[in-house]
Amino acid sequence: MEATPTIRYEQRGATAWITLDRPDAMNALSGPMCTELLEAIGRIERDPGIRVIVLTGAGRAFCAGADLKGVFEDAGGSPGPIDPMTDFLDQVGTMMERLRVCPKPSIAALNGLTLAGGLELAMACDLIIAADSARIGDAHANFGVFPGAGGAAILPRRIGATAAKYLLFTGDTLPAKELVPLGLVNRVVPDADLGSEVEKLAARIASKSPLVIRRMKQTVADGLEQPQASALRLERVVLDAHRHSHDIREGLAAFVGKRTPDFKGY
Repeated sequence: MEATPTIRYEQRGATAWITLDRPDAMNALSGPMCTELLEAIGRIERDPGIRVIVLTGAGRAFCAGADLKGVFEDAGGSPGPIDPMTDFLDQVGTMMERLRVCPKPSIAALNGLTLAGGLELAMACDLIIAADSARIGDAHANFGVFPGAGGAAILPRRIGATAAKYLLFTGDTLPAKELVPLGLVNRVVPDADLGSEVEKLAARIASKSPLVIRRMKQTVADGLEQPQASALRLERVVLDAHRHSHDIREGLAAFVGKRTPDFKGY
């Protein structure tokens, strides 16, 4: 068990910044880190003052994947007939699913190398902004490991089956800018500007109605699992409910009055 915290939590305005803080281990996911991330996400969900989450890394990596060496060391040995990874993988999956379904929008700010579980963690966020030097890959195949948190299930949905299979089969890492046209990465910015550019993006999103953002996020997720006609019907159902909200009335009144709206989130 790690004695020191593995993440840093900071609130900047309406944005919660979570920094993975195991730079010597390239921010590899450990059991304690997953626990701390789950606690941070729960804290954010309960805090009405937080409207956006930013997840980034300390040092030269965003996250290099799972700390498999640490998992086996904690179990007291090397791989054998009893797989010590089972509980750990359940922990990782639970944490990423909690982030994925969190009603507040999240931004992965990729400051460096992003591999395997790190890529899966980035894909659990809603948006991905990368530093120019960031490199991204799946890498599971390099060690005979099968993805367990979205590498094989979610990556093809994000970039298409052919591109996903290239990353999965080869284990290669690619410059972040090559993944912008495929839709995995939203933007690539100069390394020195990553923090400021993400901060500006988070502030823009935080200025919107948290209710409409939450409903948009949920409807996008639900709609992707349905045929287009069903997704359109779902969108209309959500709109009918949204028409009775404070935020839509406030937004329209602000538009007519040519002023900045004061959204409350209900």
